[in-house]
Formats: sequence, structure tokens, C-alpha cells
Amino acid sequence: MARIKGPPGGPDELEITLRRSARAKRISLRVSGRDGAVTLTLPPRVPAGEGLAFARERADWIVSAMAKVAPAERVAEGAVIPVEGRELTLVTDGMRGAVRVEGDCLIVPGSSPAVRVQAFLKHLARQRLIAATDRYAALLGRGYTSITLRDTRSRWGSCTATGALNYSWRLAMAPPEVLAYVAAHEVAHLAEMNHSPRFWAVVERLYPGWQVQRSWLKAHGNRLQSLRFED
Repeated sequence: MARIKGPPGGPDELEITLRRSARAKRISLRVSGRDGAVTLTLPPRVPAGEGLAFARERADWIVSAMAKVAPAERVAEGAVIPVEGRELTLVTDGMRGAVRVEGDCLIVPGSSPAVRVQAFLKHLARQRLIAATDRYAALLGRGYTSITLRDTRSRWGSCTATGALNYSWRLAMAPPEVLAYVAAHEVAHLAEMNHSPRFWAVVERLYPGWQVQRSWLKAHGNRLQSLRFED
């Protein structure tokens, strides 16, 4: 953990988490859409001082990104929860059974509604992401080794050099076409482990018009991150 001086008119100090990555080829900054936490990622041989100087030069951007973080929303009776892009009102009842959608309501039987909604979204995300990943992997003619769902702070997906794909289960709350784009994006990394023009050409082949879905995530992703699922 490190601190840098805040920009004029902003906070006196900004707290930054330093992270080293063997895969990083350049210094990068991320602001979590969930809680505004700032992470500075450094390639293996870049001195920490150089990274902090990079962050200081971008202090205005950090403060601006932190200001866009949506306020935390607790998942409880009456909360409005996005499910596959639809805004549904959470309603609890005393009956037994599975979480279900009825009209504009998300019906949650029993107690612990937040925990049950989270489990429902994870199950939905796994179903949708496996189907989308299989579809795009077949189009690309490449195989993957595994799919793991996580609750990541800033990345919606990632792909390792061994072909292991990781996704945020919160994608179940996004419109289906946004989830499909993220799957296409990560599958494209099976061919290109970078973000070069060649990589984006693969994405375009798998999911033409991906720019619209990427823009949706940039505009609305913080809302998905703001929901808290602790009872």
C-alpha cells in the first residue's frame, strides 16, 4: 500500500495498492467500480518509484474515476436488481422453492434473500457463460481448459496462458449480448494473449459490433459492482 498527493481541489492523499504481474508489459492503473479502490500494476522490473510517479501524473483521472463509482446498494426486500438486463423488484415470500422471475418481480422464497439471489445469479452466469464460451471457442477452433466464476472488482473476465478462463458472475445481471461479448473477448485471447490489432480483429470476427457492448459495460458496469449480497 502506498499514498500519493491528491490533485488540487481534491483529497489531500490518494491510497494506492501496488501489484506486480509477470504478465504486465506496461504500468497500468485501475479504479474498482465496487468501492473505488485504486490498484497500480507494475511489470516485474519496473521500480515502485517509477510506478508512483506514473500515478501522480494521473491523479486527476484517479479522482474523476473514483467519483463515478456508484453508491453501494444492499440487496434486500424491495431492491431493484438487474437480471439479464431487466430491472426486477426483489419480493420475498414464505413459500419453498427456487428463486424465480414473475413479470417484473424476482421472487425469493424463504430467508436470506441476498444469499439466495447471489446463488441464483451465479447459476445463471455459469449456464450462459459456458454456452457462449463453447460457441465462440468452436468458431475460433481453439479449446480452453476450464471456466471459473469469481467476484472480481474491475475485470469482467481474463484468460491465462494455459487456456483457463475466468469470468465475473455479475455478468448475469448485464444484458445477454454484453455477456456474450465478454465471452468472445476472452475466447479471442486463446489466439492472441494481448490487446494488439490482431486481437481485436479476432474479437470482430467472433462478435461483430462488439464496441456497443463494451461501451455499455463502461457506462453501466459500476452499477453491477455496487450491489451488496451480504444479508
